[in-house]
Amino acid sequence: MADQPLDQQVQHRAEGGVAWITLNRPEVGNAVTPGQRDRVIELLGAASADLATRAVVLTATGTAFCTGADLRAPRVPATRPEGAPERAVGDVARTLRDGAQRLIAAVLDCEVPVIAAVNGTAAGLGAHLAFACDLVLAAEGARFIEVFVRRGIVPDGGGAYLLPRLIGPQRTKELMFFGDALAATDAERLGLVNRVVPADELAATAAEWAARLAAGPTRAVALTKWLVNRSLESDRAGAFADEALAQELALHTADAQEGIAAFVERRDPTYRGW
Repeated sequence: MADQPLDQQVQHRAEGGVAWITLNRPEVGNAVTPGQRDRVIELLGAASADLATRAVVLTATGTAFCTGADLRAPRVPATRPEGAPERAVGDVARTLRDGAQRLIAAVLDCEVPVIAAVNGTAAGLGAHLAFACDLVLAAEGARFIEVFVRRGIVPDGGGAYLLPRLIGPQRTKELMFFGDALAATDAERLGLVNRVVPADELAATAAEWAARLAAGPTRAVALTKWLVNRSLESDRAGAFADEALAQELALHTADAQEGIAAFVERRDPTYRGW
């Protein structure tokens, strides 16, 4: 319900080095309000700063993952001088920068790996929220919809940035021009989803993947995420320079020393996350 406390609308729990962030407004398809959006951003930032958090799972309750921004959510109107229009040039762009784009950036910039466990429909901003995650698991009944063209508007929330990098421009245009629902299995075939599982196995599979990540060398994984994301915008010289810097940083971590020692001693490493 809309009057639920924010900590119920966005549930959070931490166990075994994994932070679970769960959207919980199933009655509106988990469309996100500004308050929910800001809470998710806050939790992702906290995950980056907390050495005890080594992976994040982003999921939802009900039959939808996220159907986009909740346009019916109350918003505090900006103060306007007398005679000013209700919407001035620059208002929409500012709203996107401060809202949907900031949410997607928080996922991309999170310093621990983020798994999307897509339990149902992911539409509009909800689809882009899933695609921004590092790994995407989807229930068999899930679907992804570039709904913007149905409303006569252009994709936002970083969609035109994310999708061409994931599946190329031609496939992206097909999805965005027509706005057809994309089944989870088709999303997997295109490379938007890592794995499709039965709905009753989604949470367990997400927990298994997250546990593997949480047991890994967290700083090395964070640097790998940074390298891969930057590589999509770098030339060879820049990518090689980034790689050299990342390896320099990684080799100074305690986990790297443990990994090398474990190799020499022929035993399994025990990583601590720093």
